[in-house]
Amino acid sequence: MAFVLRLWLHLLLLLLLLVVIVFVPHLPPCEAQQSYVNNLQLNCDQNPNTTLGFVCNGASTSCTSYLTFRSTPLYNNPVNIAYLLNADASQIAAANNISDIDTLPTDTLLIVPVNCSCSGPNNNRYYQHNASYTLNRQGETYFTVSNDTYQALTTCQSMEAQNSYNLRRLVPGLRLNVPLRCACSTPNQTAAGYRYLLTYLVRQGNNVDYIAGAFSGAGADVQGILDANELTPDQIIYFFTPLLVPLTTPPTRLNINTRPSPPPPASPPLIPTTPSAQTGGGSDSRKWVFIGVGIAVLVLFVSGFAIWFFFLRRRRRHKAPFPPKQLADESGGVTTARPLPNWSVSSESIRGALETLTLYKFEELEKATESFSESNRINGSSVYRGSFKGDNAVVKIMKGDVTREIGVLRQINHSHILRLSGFCLHQGITYLVYEHAEKGSLTDWLRPPNSIIMVQHNKRNLNDEQRLDWKQRVQIAYDVADALNYLHNFTNPPYIHKNLKSSNILLDANMRAKVANFGLARTLDTDDQSIMTRHVVGTYGYMAPEYIENGLITPKLDVFALGVVILELLSGKEPIINNNVGKNGNEDDESDQTLLSGSIKEVMSGENVREKLQEFMDPWLGEEYPAELAYSMAQLARSCVAHNLDARPAVSELFMALSKLLSASLDWDPSYQLQHSTSFNLSD
Repeated sequence: MAFVLRLWLHLLLLLLLLVVIVFVPHLPPCEAQQSYVNNLQLNCDQNPNTTLGFVCNGASTSCTSYLTFRSTPLYNNPVNIAYLLNADASQIAAANNISDIDTLPTDTLLIVPVNCSCSGPNNNRYYQHNASYTLNRQGETYFTVSNDTYQALTTCQSMEAQNSYNLRRLVPGLRLNVPLRCACSTPNQTAAGYRYLLTYLVRQGNNVDYIAGAFSGAGADVQGILDANELTPDQIIYFFTPLLVPLTTPPTRLNINTRPSPPPPASPPLIPTTPSAQTGGGSDSRKWVFIGVGIAVLVLFVSGFAIWFFFLRRRRRHKAPFPPKQLADESGGVTTARPLPNWSVSSESIRGALETLTLYKFEELEKATESFSESNRINGSSVYRGSFKGDNAVVKIMKGDVTREIGVLRQINHSHILRLSGFCLHQGITYLVYEHAEKGSLTDWLRPPNSIIMVQHNKRNLNDEQRLDWKQRVQIAYDVADALNYLHNFTNPPYIHKNLKSSNILLDANMRAKVANFGLARTLDTDDQSIMTRHVVGTYGYMAPEYIENGLITPKLDVFALGVVILELLSGKEPIINNNVGKNGNEDDESDQTLLSGSIKEVMSGENVREKLQEFMDPWLGEEYPAELAYSMAQLARSCVAHNLDARPAVSELFMALSKLLSASLDWDPSYQLQHSTSFNLSD
């Protein structure tokens, strides 16, 4: 066996020398960028470099590039295609002159803009756009995922090279890295005016003339395609293979012809059987040399492949069948320790959202909100009431980054957190659909808009019905603490709301609280529950001092904000008190403003605490509250807004204290004389 192998190697070396002597003088000059894959992607047992990706030889290590994708019954709108390709749905819609959720006929050609960059170790780097795919059924392989699901935008060889899972150990739930083939222009291409490269999936019957014609509106031409793929004019291109198309302008539905004139009926044969009438004798004899050398190469290749395949199978039997160290992913499967791609706003959030939320069409939102009529607008905001098949909901119009809010709300489920039920993407704007909290915000109940509180002899205005009684106020504080306790201690990873305030606390038909607006929410490391940031945002009056002064984010940030909300529930006052109001009418004079969180210290210290607390309480309550419980609740709020965060209770302690206060409040009978009220101690 060893003798046969050595003989075969010697014959191969002699043959290679002959090929160099005959062919090299007649090879065209190398003006190309990438080698055409030449149908090699169908043989997953072989992995020549051309199947692993386009080499990083461009003028830039990253650029905007373009892919083509044909719609399928599953991936038939920009949102779903963006989910698959880790692209931006709004960019896909804009490039193809459609809306984000237009349902497309099967086999519609779409242009997909992507970020293309070099990836891999320094000695083996390829241009690619990174996507990921979670296996969802038994029997999926690297071959089926690359060629069927991703339409040959990647190869089984490159997927196997960039995933550590053994091809025989692919099971549903595994998340695979998917390197999509793309490239950036070389200096020569840029000098020639080609600024963009498009990866096109060759269809049956296509040839270079046909493809150049299809994209001629974006600057494609035959020679540019030939040079970009190291092709000669008479070389065959195989259908279901990726081909680079250099363009001078970005491709769009408006400048490409998705249905160009039919291609010629047949492609030229690989080996001409009839010499051209104008070909000289020297050229004709050279063709016969080529044919002879080709036959010899074929014979040696077949025999060599058989020997190579024999040794390869023996070697693969010893290959480790299991991947290296793995980490749990969100889907419950496993993924390797390899860093995952950085998902964009419109891809990763949409990727997760599609699995748990309803995708609405814009027409459905228009119908539900009566074309976003003013009568359905809530308090002049960007939130509208709507009705979806008889179910009430609200539609919130969002611009900019909504990743955080979608990412948080799709993963959590709690009765006191406003539920996100679905979303819509339309012309670059996101519409979030939430459950309807019929009674509006806590702010509106504590300080009704356009209402004047009439207080006479410490009596409430009996004509003002939109007011909260004592038990409702304690219940609301308890509900909010319940939601925060869930976020801090029962989600993985833990979350900080970071924007808790009375306007972000909504009330349902039963006057139970729902925490809303998670646009500033942050995750926490379970080992290090603190974050430092320079980007301090929020509402002054609710923000803790360590956050304002040092950008420190901890769970105690939410505790401070809840303390302010409890003070609002007790007093009915704004978080910032304008002491000038009623004196000179100047509400903008910051020199005479007091933070509600600071005023409670003066109320609860010194002499005459009972009288000061009575003055602090919301006049609307009159005397219809238990003074001892109000005192205990005020003390609890004071501890929550302590300047030193270590002096504040953890949210779990706060939740337990409010549970006791709520239990005692529910037992309280307003008809009892206040002097007969039972003393309440939080330590009981």
